[in-house]
Amino acid sequence: MKNKDLLKRENMQLMQSLSEALKNDDQEAMAAAFTQFANGVQERIMEEFGDLQQSRDSAVLASRGIRQLTSEEKEFYQAWIDSAKSVNPQQALVDTQKAMPETIIDSVIQDMQEAHPLLSEIDFINCQGAIKMIVNADNIDLATWDALTTAIATELAGKIDVLDMTLAKLSAFIPVSKDMLNLGPVWLDNYVRIILSEASAGGLEKGILKGTGKNQPIGMCKDLDGAVTQGVYADKTKVVLKTLEPVEYCAVVAPLAKKPDNVGGYRTVPEVMLVVNPVDYIKKVLPSSTVRATDGTYKNNVFPYPTKVIQSAVLDEGEGIMGLAKKYFMGIGAGSSGKIEYSDEYQFLEDNRVYITKMYGMGRPKDNNAFQYLDLTSLKPMPLKVEVTNAEDNPVVTKAKTA
Repeated sequence: MKNKDLLKRENMQLMQSLSEALKNDDQEAMAAAFTQFANGVQERIMEEFGDLQQSRDSAVLASRGIRQLTSEEKEFYQAWIDSAKSVNPQQALVDTQKAMPETIIDSVIQDMQEAHPLLSEIDFINCQGAIKMIVNADNIDLATWDALTTAIATELAGKIDVLDMTLAKLSAFIPVSKDMLNLGPVWLDNYVRIILSEASAGGLEKGILKGTGKNQPIGMCKDLDGAVTQGVYADKTKVVLKTLEPVEYCAVVAPLAKKPDNVGGYRTVPEVMLVVNPVDYIKKVLPSSTVRATDGTYKNNVFPYPTKVIQSAVLDEGEGIMGLAKKYFMGIGAGSSGKIEYSDEYQFLEDNRVYITKMYGMGRPKDNNAFQYLDLTSLKPMPLKVEVTNAEDNPVVTKAKTA
């Protein structure tokens, strides 16, 4: 059973509760939902261990989400296990100098991308403890055929952003029972990756879509050129979208083809991403983008412009975001130390010890023209139907029209 299958089995109701608590910034509800989730994951992994502990087949283990660890990863987890079993785990962890290997963060990012479509679409990387990241604001060509004059250097410098990757911090608590520690490094890795990916993904998604910019990413809905009040970026003015008919829909897409004013020019737009609330998707977007074929079957997500739809509970009903997914940069890493710390602040489970790891990162749109903030309150479902009619000169004519 892969991590994502384990999550599907365990988390439908729990992750809905966690998402709602995260959306409302309800710390107590968040802790209760996540604790229940973590406890369930531990129980399922214990069951898997009982079934597979005799297996030496790496392919079988991999099919259940159990990775082959590198020597550095194995050493890290073994040091954690040894420290956790000591009489004074807090001091033992302080004395342990092992930092979380970057390959674990790579695996966590991959797990998040598999389970959360939004994270798989954006420019999402492991920043590997970097303090600053240089971001090419518009994928411009940094080469020039002319001599590098002062004017050219100034122009290029205006198209490059430098992000401070320590501005936003994600803290994830990891409840680990003593029985879990006894399973060994590879099984602890499986559990830690599940917990870290789910603990981080919800917060990342919220930051990527609607982050204020103050101690968190700058969301896609924010105006990079607008007012910034005490570190908080203002929202973009919403663009009203009433139908998905070609003229109106493409009119909303068209501004994305313009580069920012400070860069100038145009860019090709092969596809756009449309993020909407799940209810809006079912009630408004899906009926408007579903075509009935001549054989009576239905084809979903038919848009007048190539579009990838992503559902997100982070957005409220009536609002949406359209844009160029790869024009959003998000970097995350384990910080400068990357160490697991013992915590006596959270004690939700019996026979359990709780640990904390801190991940740092920052994200923002690469330019201010890359995303549109949409008002979908007036969007009316207008299903498309395909009819077959007979004509004298053309025996079979297929017509697509709005119902």
